[in-house]
Amino acid sequence: MKIPNINYMMEMTKSYLNGEMDIIDYTLDFPYELKERYEKMVRENHEYADLIYDCLIEEGTNQSSNLSDSQFKKLIRKQYKYIKGVVEDGFL
Repeated sequence: MKIPNINYMMEMTKSYLNGEMDIIDYTLDFPYELKERYEKMVRENHEYADLIYDCLIEEGTNQSSNLSDSQFKKLIRKQYKYIKGVVEDGFL
């Protein structure tokens, strides 16, 4: 099954973690892109889409104002690895 919208969101997060995108762009663009793509993501894989929303929006970008830049990046890295682990373990 193809999941281009889900892959796009995960690649955006990877770009931020690799230093290819700064924190301001990520915290502004990621929620916007997710909002624009969410319906398509749900059609691709509902559980995966919800996991991204929960981990990278609710427990991720929504927390950015409460954290330093380094704390935020550490949180997003943790959430990203968690999502990848769930997918690799075959839970989705």
